[in-house]
Amino acid sequence: METQQRSHEIMSLLRNACLISTLLLVTACSTGKLVVRGSQSIMDSGIEAMNSEPDLQLARAAMPANLKLMEGMLLEDPGNIELLLYTAQGFYGYSYGFIETEDKARASDLYRRCYGYAQQAMSLRGFTVDPETAAPDTLRAAVAGAGKEDVPVLFWSASCLGKWVDMNRDNISGIAGLSNVAILMQRVIELDETYYYAAAHLFFGVYYGGRAPMLGGDFALAEQHFERAAEINDNKLLLVDLLHAEFLDRQQLDQAAFHQRLVGILEAPDDLYPQMALINGISKYKAALLLESEADWF
Repeated sequence: METQQRSHEIMSLLRNACLISTLLLVTACSTGKLVVRGSQSIMDSGIEAMNSEPDLQLARAAMPANLKLMEGMLLEDPGNIELLLYTAQGFYGYSYGFIETEDKARASDLYRRCYGYAQQAMSLRGFTVDPETAAPDTLRAAVAGAGKEDVPVLFWSASCLGKWVDMNRDNISGIAGLSNVAILMQRVIELDETYYYAAAHLFFGVYYGGRAPMLGGDFALAEQHFERAAEINDNKLLLVDLLHAEFLDRQQLDQAAFHQRLVGILEAPDDLYPQMALINGISKYKAALLLESEADWF
């Protein structure tokens, strides 16, 4: 009887030891993920703080370290969809705001990395097709069942791929893939046209306004999309006027509208849209560059 009791005690100790060992192993393996996911609210605040930063030099200096921090966090938690999208958004903003005007080859590489993160997030959301290579009908069918919760992965995949295509206009296969970008953006508009400051409408303003009608452009449709983006943002997002001037006014050879719109950007108050001070500051910077080239285009 005493031997049997001792046997039970030994088995109980062994079971407890195994349980403790298992818990320690699981905890050790998941500590990195727990830290990353516990930092999510800090990441939210960091993105908000960056968007509202009025000092372009400060923003440019801060972005690379933030991007590498996010990439390091992804090594700990590679399946974190929200972090993947933050990283894609960060690379997009850094490249568009500061790199593509001075180094298009580097911008292309950064947009490629941006697309990799966004497409990975899209895949984790259950979309197994690659928007870059899928046949248009296949992609259209794949996103037909998407819901509003899928808008972020659709939007950032489309945005990053679209900018990579823009940086590689001599790549025929890339240009052909632009129709797939339009499919994703159209689904975004159908599900939530206001997402990320109505940026899907801005895409279509550029998509239809930056090409001659014989090449698929539609100036009236481009105008509608720009007007809708401006309306959604209460005419406070200067990027709308910047892209309107750069693509639609320029394609229509309307120098007066081009000049007036860009001057209006430069004269806009710095506190016009505090939540988006960074992109408004970037829009002012790019408007000045476009005005410097006005005589070359008209």
